[in-house]
Amino acid sequence: MGSKISTVECCYALKLAQIYVVPIFSLRILWRHLIWIGSILLQRGEEAFMNALTLVFVALCVFALAYRFYGMFIAKRVLEIDPDRPTPAHRLKDGIDYHPTNKYMLFGHHFAAIAGAGPLIGPVLAAQFGYLPGALWIIIGAVVAGAVHDLVILFASIRHDGKSISVIAGSEIGKEAGSVASFAILFILVLLLAGLSLAVVNAMMKSPWSAYIVTCTVPIALIMGVWMHTIRPGDVLGGSVIGVVLLALVILTGPFVAAHPVISKWFYLSKEQCAIFISVYGFAASALPVWLLLVPRDYLSAYLKLGTITALAVGICIVHPYLEMPPLTRFISGGGPLVAPPGSVFPFLFITIACGALSGFHAIIATGTTPKMINNENDIIFVGYGAMLFEGFVAIMALIAACVLVPSDYFAINASAEAYKTLGMSPVNLPQLAEAVHENIQARPGGAVSLAVGMAYIFSSVSFMKGLMAYWYHFAIMFEAVFILTAVDAGTRVGRYLLQETIGRAIPKFTEKRWIPGIIITSALFTLFWGYLVYTGSITMLWPLLGMSNQLLAACSLIIGTTMLINMGKSKYSWITAVPGIFMVPVTMTAGYYLVKVNYALGNYLLVVIPATVMTLLAVIFILAFRKWFALWQKQPPAMEELTPTV
Repeated sequence: MGSKISTVECCYALKLAQIYVVPIFSLRILWRHLIWIGSILLQRGEEAFMNALTLVFVALCVFALAYRFYGMFIAKRVLEIDPDRPTPAHRLKDGIDYHPTNKYMLFGHHFAAIAGAGPLIGPVLAAQFGYLPGALWIIIGAVVAGAVHDLVILFASIRHDGKSISVIAGSEIGKEAGSVASFAILFILVLLLAGLSLAVVNAMMKSPWSAYIVTCTVPIALIMGVWMHTIRPGDVLGGSVIGVVLLALVILTGPFVAAHPVISKWFYLSKEQCAIFISVYGFAASALPVWLLLVPRDYLSAYLKLGTITALAVGICIVHPYLEMPPLTRFISGGGPLVAPPGSVFPFLFITIACGALSGFHAIIATGTTPKMINNENDIIFVGYGAMLFEGFVAIMALIAACVLVPSDYFAINASAEAYKTLGMSPVNLPQLAEAVHENIQARPGGAVSLAVGMAYIFSSVSFMKGLMAYWYHFAIMFEAVFILTAVDAGTRVGRYLLQETIGRAIPKFTEKRWIPGIIITSALFTLFWGYLVYTGSITMLWPLLGMSNQLLAACSLIIGTTMLINMGKSKYSWITAVPGIFMVPVTMTAGYYLVKVNYALGNYLLVVIPATVMTLLAVIFILAFRKWFALWQKQPPAMEELTPTV
């Protein structure tokens, strides 16, 4: 009897610790580090550098507290998730798109899909303002905007039978909003996938090592999919072991493949060849059953990402480097070489760091593949809110990796040679860094190279890894390419869903989930749209549009989520989505205005039409949503027990 009481008491004590002790401990750590940051900001001397470990602890404490309290509050009190309610994955199971999935595998897929170039490249480019603006936007934005956005929109899609954001807009706001949203989201998604794919192309082309590893993840995923679905159904552990072992072998053999005089030529791909490869892969990931390629590959890639970011955090804890970048730079008022003119911290910080704080692309995934695979509504907060917070942590790691570089070296890597000459700076450690990684790293705009250099510097600073900087640099380049490619495959599949819904309004046959010709035709058409831009375009042409259109879509999704809450009779909680959504409307519209103005002056009329069209379409949705809010507040509807799925 005594032993039984002791066990109960032990469990009770652990529960109390989870509820009270852990949050209090996190608050104490957070308070100590906030005091330290304040003391750093009050110092004016040249030696006022902050240890990177402080930023890591602050982010971890804030995210842990946010998940435990704010995320749980929204899920349980506001959305009232119901673990006994069958999800679309069970009710509509078809083995192609709708498929109940283990929550850890689904977390891997969802995180891999949402975490594209944004949380890696955006913070690196935003470091030109100093580390403080980016850190504040990532930490605060991820908690009150990004994670809320992902959680609410994922819930909305599950309650609408896994339908897309445009269908949800039509159901919650009106048919006109749904039709406009369909065209706007397709337009934005083509731009997003083209830009993301170009980032992968730039990382893979003329790099046999990176191309070899990225290519090998595809057959490894197919093997995992067949193992877990056909050979040993449900054996996630066995599939994971197979995937990890094979991936480790591929990574270890990468340097030998790159050095081999014959094999290296097979993987020495031009930009056009990489563009074709990625387009073919996107088509396959869109058309094949989710269990065969998309889920196992994203699962594999996700845990490669998680492992690398965790290792980077451990490396920072061991090395505890100082942030060489000051809290604020002279470019906060504009004029910096890395952000589109005028380039002031407002509004360009909020569109430069897109994924990592808030991202409209997440709404496409959260209403695309993920809701069709949720096994239980209790998994919504883990997959939706949790994955976004971890992406915020990834963004913090990327910001640190950029800011540990000496500012003059950081700008020498990221700015063009002409722009760097106007800054009045001289490289400090750049020649030694270039020699260590065996690459020419000066004047390599885009953020990817400086991120890889920063990561390699941290890893190689660990005592038993000294002398391995070249290896870590190329591993980091591969890591970035894999990070981005997993967003491309899920995005292409979601684009296929949207195209099927759009064409289905005129040809109903396309809405049938099992009609194979419809799947193949829409997959091919959508891949052709963004694949053409990848083959013929450039990152310079497309990238500035991504941040603005992505964040404008995020604002639109938050407005749609607010309408859903009001329709549910949850008006008193509508501020949760309304405040960040309304805040982002003037931010993105201002950025769009600047992009239109600058490109018109330069004669880039295509870059004038694209943002103007996106802003016009989404402005229509905003107006329709605000009218709906006013009408609903006038009626004051009673709380609805459940949402009625749109048929």
